[in-house]
Amino acid sequence: MDALFEYSNKLISETKVGFVRYMFHRINWQNRLIGLTGARGVGKTTMILQYIKSRLPIHQTLYVTAEDFYFAKNRLLDLADTFVKAGGRYLFIDEIHKYPDWSKELKLMYDYHQDLNVVFTGSSVLDIKKGTSDLSRRVVVYSMQGLSFREYLALFHQIEVPQFTLEEVLSHQVNLSQIPHPLPLFADYLKTGYYPFAKENDFDLRLQQVVNQTLEIDIPIYAGMNVSTGRKLKQLLAIVAESVPFKPNMSKIAEILNVSRNNVADYLLYIEEAGMIAQLRNETGGIRGLGKVDKVYLDNTNLIYNLVRENQNIGNVRETFFLNQTRINHHVISSSLADFKIDTMDFEVGGKNKGLKQIKDSESGFIVKDNIESGFLNTIPLWYFGLMY
Repeated sequence: MDALFEYSNKLISETKVGFVRYMFHRINWQNRLIGLTGARGVGKTTMILQYIKSRLPIHQTLYVTAEDFYFAKNRLLDLADTFVKAGGRYLFIDEIHKYPDWSKELKLMYDYHQDLNVVFTGSSVLDIKKGTSDLSRRVVVYSMQGLSFREYLALFHQIEVPQFTLEEVLSHQVNLSQIPHPLPLFADYLKTGYYPFAKENDFDLRLQQVVNQTLEIDIPIYAGMNVSTGRKLKQLLAIVAESVPFKPNMSKIAEILNVSRNNVADYLLYIEEAGMIAQLRNETGGIRGLGKVDKVYLDNTNLIYNLVRENQNIGNVRETFFLNQTRINHHVISSSLADFKIDTMDFEVGGKNKGLKQIKDSESGFIVKDNIESGFLNTIPLWYFGLMY
């Protein structure tokens, strides 16, 4: 256990706390059992280390990763027992889905140790969802996504911009004096700004590794797939990457993959939950998430530029960005008049020459234009929507 403390203290001491992600301030850290999910590479580990360093007494805190060799011979529950007896109060467990029966042991930790606060993270969103069902009302789970354009400006360029609500964006309250020349920075963000590890070398290679690990390891392990089925996930993602945004033809995709039609819908859901794609649904059924899938997108624009090496569809890039950034705070569905609908508002996304034709029959319609610095009336610059979290 001494080695675990030594490793924990080393990581905490080396962590920088100047910039923190949006989720840092959204989590109620007072909860006794907190789960944090999100796709690989979005910065979950850094954020919890920042919280420890800035808010907690280090002598009562331990950070471990479930991948540590220590857990080949030792149980998490036994570690928690020893930790509490030694005066420990705050236990952070990273990549918890790598530990078998983690949810059962967390349940026992929660029940046995009333004064122990536990935070766990997992990149495999699917496994976390399945496991937290065992934890019933004990756990509060938060989901984190990659950098907004606003966060990218702060982390990569030290440009501090306040957070805007959708209402403030639509009423043109964004002040250009804070970002004198946003468009070149926005273009860079679309290619390499969504993942914090873009600050390191070999971003494209690292992102490909994230995609491969997600499709070849995370999803197959969760779904009990064999290696050949895992390869079909990569083939399916390639189809999405080359075709997006597209209305999925399940029968045609099933024929290409040589699988049953029902399997295709399951595969798409797995890939969506793992943070690789986004499925835009309509309002059929009226309950969030139960609508029929109208279009399939890659999850974020960095994936587009990484997976589609040349001739990226700029219209797809724009729509992907809009959906990715607005879904954090709003329920986004497809619109019968335009590209997207949020509450009663319709949004048509396009280039700077986009006209008003699509929204002329909308009671509350907006044209979202790329390549313009500022807007007017119901014409809103696309980059504004990156300042909402």
